[in-house]
Amino acid sequence: MFDRIRTAALFGLHQATVAVGISLFPMAVFARKRLGINVPVGRLVETTGEVYERAEK
Repeated sequence: MFDRIRTAALFGLHQATVAVGISLFPMAVFARKRLGINVPVGRLVETTGEVYERAEK
């Protein structure tokens, strides 16, 4: 039972990071082009995806 709750929570966290990544994309492009700053949202989305996949198995 706790595994299902944990998996659901990780799925929700992953989906939230995807939504944040999508919403921050224009700002990330602007920051990279104008300010030379990399925003590591992609790495965060990848990491949460990997954690979710490991918990799903």
